[in-house]
Amino acid sequence: MDEPFPIQGGRKKKKVDLEALQSPLKRIPGLDIPSVRDLLDIGIREIDELRGRAPESLFEDILNLREQTPPDRLSYLRLAVYYAETENPDPRLLEAWKWSH
Repeated sequence: MDEPFPIQGGRKKKKVDLEALQSPLKRIPGLDIPSVRDLLDIGIREIDELRGRAPESLFEDILNLREQTPPDRLSYLRLAVYYAETENPDPRLLEAWKWSH
């Protein structure tokens, strides 16, 4: 039986994380979907919940769930906490690589 919509090249479609895409956390500029998923998985649902949190502590919580979490995820968490705690965030600081110190 033929598939109604064959996928070109025989590849499977990549699973889309709709919950992460639709999350309020996705409003944080520069925050990628895997980081949003990690935050959701440790119980962070809203941007305000990041205020006063240490990015390193969030990273530890994520590592407890998934040991193979890439180290650069910490940069995204620093960006997210900065954004949550800053009334007028500097647009030049809304890129994760700028938080890799």
